[in-house]
Amino acid sequence: MKYFISSLLLLTLAMSSIASPKGYSIQTIETPPNVLFHITGLDTDKDGNMYCATRYGDVWVYKNKTWHKFAEGLHEPCGLVLDDDGSIVVTQKPEMTRLIDSNNDGKADLYIPLTREFKFHNNYHEFNFGGVKDNDGNYIGTLGTAAGPTAKGLKLSAMASLGDWRGWAYKVSPEGKFTPIASGLRSPAGLGRNPAGEIFYTDNQGDYVATSTMHQILPGKFYGHPISLQDRDDFTPEKLKKMTDEEFDKLRTLPVVYIPQEEVANSPGNPEWIDSSGKFGPFKDQFFVGDQTRSNIFRVTLQKVKGRYQGCVIDFISGLQCGNIRLKFDKNGDLWSGQTSRGWTARGTKTFGLQKVVWDKKTIPFEILDVKLTKSGFTVQFTEKIDEKSIDQSKISRWWYEYSRKYGAPKSDLEDINASSVKLATDGKTLTIECPLVKEKVYCLDFSGISNSKGEKLGNTKAYYTIVNLLD
Repeated sequence: MKYFISSLLLLTLAMSSIASPKGYSIQTIETPPNVLFHITGLDTDKDGNMYCATRYGDVWVYKNKTWHKFAEGLHEPCGLVLDDDGSIVVTQKPEMTRLIDSNNDGKADLYIPLTREFKFHNNYHEFNFGGVKDNDGNYIGTLGTAAGPTAKGLKLSAMASLGDWRGWAYKVSPEGKFTPIASGLRSPAGLGRNPAGEIFYTDNQGDYVATSTMHQILPGKFYGHPISLQDRDDFTPEKLKKMTDEEFDKLRTLPVVYIPQEEVANSPGNPEWIDSSGKFGPFKDQFFVGDQTRSNIFRVTLQKVKGRYQGCVIDFISGLQCGNIRLKFDKNGDLWSGQTSRGWTARGTKTFGLQKVVWDKKTIPFEILDVKLTKSGFTVQFTEKIDEKSIDQSKISRWWYEYSRKYGAPKSDLEDINASSVKLATDGKTLTIECPLVKEKVYCLDFSGISNSKGEKLGNTKAYYTIVNLLD
């Protein structure tokens, strides 16, 4: 009965919230026949060839519309990055591994461990995520915590750890030197970087994660899940058991954005940066993120306020065939989606696959382009000119999320607020909104009533801005 109700709920939500921006289509790539092609790692080379790691332990290459297997026998890899020398670095559960084709026959014959400094304790949830390099050439990974009845070690809530850097972000030099970077990660399913080389990760809702989040990885920071603190010299398991959630809260660094549960995402994957080339339409200098449960892709725009990032979440496209755990732009600007269900429910009807989102290179969809905080409210950019008569239909609400060891949390202190002023700029595409501002709030700007000059409604009507700091 529980499964039936969950499936019915997902079907109802899927039917009521399809995002389909004009000018963008979803194309399905045929995967190798009779292969459980659950994609958990995705990268491309300069020629546009696509490299896919599957959770069943293979690495495949898609070249000239033909598949060939490059490697096999890996232990549930969850990240893949193509290196400058043509080798491939994968993050599999027990280690980070370099794959080399030394005789140029198209198959890896050298599987060289880069690091085993962390430990894998044979728990299904101890994933090792990867797929990015920093500006110094280090490979970045994130380690999931243990879950379920077989989870062993310190357990403060739903997740457990025997230590050994579970719940940490780490880097590995090309020579294999392992360095832990930051703690407090729960289920950090996706990594991405911007052109400046700054690294970001997403975390999935659960204990100490009220709703899914995106963080910037910075040295020494603690992002909220306390199970990982046992690996720091200033904490012990005994000390952690005595600490309260209020004490942990004082230590944590708040996320770049909160991602509203069900409204936007449930289980986000890697953030994939779009540059300013215009190959993917009007969107530039922001992240695209896929979600496993909702089978959709959403956007995250960034703003640096008082020395740290915060930003806005806007849905983009839904209706993909499966959960989107990995995204990658190719040389043409097409957005590829590596997909898996891994046994978890997703809105898409398939259990695995590969698709790509393609722009027709001419149609500009009517969308919220970006939202930025001002000293007295927000500026909102749209992709097309809007009808000035419709701007009074804007609605604003705000809330926050409780930090606790409970599994997820609803919106706290939810309230509707009124804008004192809404003005349209001379370009016809920019709204200036003045409204009461409070830090540590998520603001939902609802433009359901707004239309463009042709009378068309927005493809996605809501923007969710997370205020951590206010502008002076």
